[in-house]
Amino acid sequence: MSIVVNNLTRHYGAQKAVDALSFEVRSGQVVGLLGPNGAGKSTTMKMLTSYLKPDSGSARVGGKDVVNESLEVRRILGYLPESNPLYTDMYVREYLLSVAAFYQMDSPHRRVEKMIEQTGLGPEAHKRIVQLSKGYRQRVGLAQALVHNPQVLILDEPTSGLDPNQLVGIRELIMGLAADKTVLLSTHILQEVEWMCPRVLIIHKGRLVADDTIQNLRSRVGQGGLEVEWDREPDWNRLAAVPGVRAIKRRTAQSCMLDAEGGVDLSVAVFDWSVAEGLRVVRMEKPAAKDLESVFRELTAARPQTILA
Repeated sequence: MSIVVNNLTRHYGAQKAVDALSFEVRSGQVVGLLGPNGAGKSTTMKMLTSYLKPDSGSARVGGKDVVNESLEVRRILGYLPESNPLYTDMYVREYLLSVAAFYQMDSPHRRVEKMIEQTGLGPEAHKRIVQLSKGYRQRVGLAQALVHNPQVLILDEPTSGLDPNQLVGIRELIMGLAADKTVLLSTHILQEVEWMCPRVLIIHKGRLVADDTIQNLRSRVGQGGLEVEWDREPDWNRLAAVPGVRAIKRRTAQSCMLDAEGGVDLSVAVFDWSVAEGLRVVRMEKPAAKDLESVFRELTAARPQTILA
């Protein structure tokens, strides 16, 4: 079961929350959807789950159109929204059984007990939801998204409110689901993304700015960066005019970090310029691959580059 998105667009008044978004998530993948606050992540997920209607473009979940076949989409999809709305006066088992009944499941009691076990709700399953901590409420939300054994999972901040010990169990559960499900999840915890999601989509101001594996993004973003040190201070204005130089970050009077336009390799151009300027290059090296946080910050800057696989 795949998720296919083509030029999906959604406005809130004059604001374009999602801007011509296109991507595909195939069965057996756990894909992270990242972006700063207000980037359009939750709006995208709400459209994929048929809770919001797009202004233009299309999306299909498991081959079903999210607008024209919304009921069919909801039958095959499990959704944990960011707000995680729950009937807090109900007991945990009572609530999960009511969700199972909604989907007209066979053997609902057996399925609910399995979900309680998988999500670690056992110690709290006898309580009303209102009595639960935020972390356990999040587990109830995840259990309700899974109870009908959906083929596609859309999880908006699934690890919100969980302590480090709880994170391990939920992380392993989500990763285990990828064997036979399509999983799209959003989170602000970048470390969790690195653990769970081999591939990430990064959106900024409603537009897709990256679609690749984490490993590729770390090596490709800022690929043309260059650390340089000379035997004396260069003319910074003349250095800025070297073709391909996007920005200069001075380290000392005689050294700097150069950012490149479009990830080009500046090594030859800067070396030739240095010779022409009568400068001796003391040190020139490319920086090591960036961590995901650095990649995220660079791609969601005011004028991000776009990195697509």
